[in-house]
Amino acid sequence: MGDTEAIKKILGTQAVDRFVENGMRLGLGTGSTAIWAARRVAARIADGSLRGIRAVVTSLQTELEARALGIPVFTLNDAALDCTLDLTIDGADEIDPARNLIKGGGGALLMEKIIAYSSRRLLIIAGASKLSARLCDSFAIPLEVAADAVATVSRRIREMGGEAAIRIAVRKAGPVVTDLGNLLLDVTFRQAFDPQRMEDELKVIPGVLENGLFTKKKPELLIGHSEDNVEYRTA
Repeated sequence: MGDTEAIKKILGTQAVDRFVENGMRLGLGTGSTAIWAARRVAARIADGSLRGIRAVVTSLQTELEARALGIPVFTLNDAALDCTLDLTIDGADEIDPARNLIKGGGGALLMEKIIAYSSRRLLIIAGASKLSARLCDSFAIPLEVAADAVATVSRRIREMGGEAAIRIAVRKAGPVVTDLGNLLLDVTFRQAFDPQRMEDELKVIPGVLENGLFTKKKPELLIGHSEDNVEYRTA
């Protein structure tokens, strides 16, 4: 296991051991870092040290892993959850100094935002490389878009001073299709912008189902600088 993967495992393990309690309604995120939290939850359920967990997942990838590992999986529609989660553990693609986020590199941004914004607490686990002076400096903002709106949304992004590109799949021909059957546009802005205002502006473009800016709920951060240096931030 290389250093980067080791840090991801440490972050997932610490997130669960430090913050997950018996009986929690728990959101489990998507991606190569967040999946280690799901694996740690499963290990502790199996050894009896964690009980009564009701998990809600952000993607098919996480659902398949959670079910295979024996984690009880629910949805926010289940009455037992009362439309609220106690804690969600997820990763991020970029984090600015004000703890605004870009998420959605794994294509699950719509469910990630629904679950994050339905949680009392949001814990983001990420390597230090995800910290950035400003959002969109090193990572594009994903938009989940209805297929018939790709051209009109792209035009509106250009009018706003940005650039939009359809995300193309790697091991299949054509574009990436999300779990919910939509397409993804990756949007870049070369000039600095107000993340909260931009989240709102992107949200109201007709055809945009969701965008990858997360600014409405300030997360707690668990940042891995090295295998021996994990930093917890709330400010």
